[in-house]
Amino acid sequence: VQLQASGGGLVQAGGSLRLSCSASGRTFGDYAMGWFRQAPGKDRQFVAAIRWSSNSPYCADSVKGRFTISRDNAKSTVYLQMNSLKGEDTAIYYCATGPGLQRLEEQGSYDYWGQGTLVTVSS
Repeated sequence: VQLQASGGGLVQAGGSLRLSCSASGRTFGDYAMGWFRQAPGKDRQFVAAIRWSSNSPYCADSVKGRFTISRDNAKSTVYLQMNSLKGEDTAIYYCATGPGLQRLEEQGSYDYWGQGTLVTVSS
């Protein structure tokens, strides 16, 4: 299984970015795709998740109303649209996939992780 995250960069506060995560190497079926982030000196935290087979996105409270997760099954790609970015959104963003047998905000739900893409929000 390979996950390739892209789309990170430097953006001013209030701006937008769209991250992409292309996935390959497994039949994803009902698997979950998630986005997590890790800021310098902090633990990795859940951002958003979605299952390939459903249209029920799930976002952390800290990003609700600003971030949107979506998927394109034909392209095996998951997106994270990030609007109204704040300084505290600065982090390395990782995409992950897994069976999602636990709660989707738990890292244990995912068994493969991408390499991460850096998002820097300047104030």
